[in-house]
Amino acid sequence: MSVTNTSGRRKTAVARIYLKEGNGTIIVNGKDYKEYFPTLPLQYIVNQAFIVAEVTGQFDVTVNVAGGGVKGQAGAVRLAIAKAIVELDALRKPALRAKGLMTRDNRMVERKKPGRAKARKKFQFSKR
Repeated sequence: MSVTNTSGRRKTAVARIYLKEGNGTIIVNGKDYKEYFPTLPLQYIVNQAFIVAEVTGQFDVTVNVAGGGVKGQAGAVRLAIAKAIVELDALRKPALRAKGLMTRDNRMVERKKPGRAKARKKFQFSKR
């Protein structure tokens, strides 16, 4: 029985996962993933790598995720699961890559600049 651990990142969220053969249980920060990610779109994002690789229900996953919001955390978990599946079976990589699950989405929030309201928004200009 092989245990694989990988990490995934999205925005400021970081997920560390431990994948082992089992019956499809996903535990996120000590809770069932359906409790931690309550909406169906987030649950789909977490399961997407299993669906694309056609290995749904074959692995148990334990996840530690921190930082960011729930959407970023779900994306980080998805990337980590995809990386772990490829580590166990390299033949599944083309299918996962075709759906964009092997690429780290490196878009981050742009920092606020001095003399500006936000990163690019300027303060309101008053002529008089």
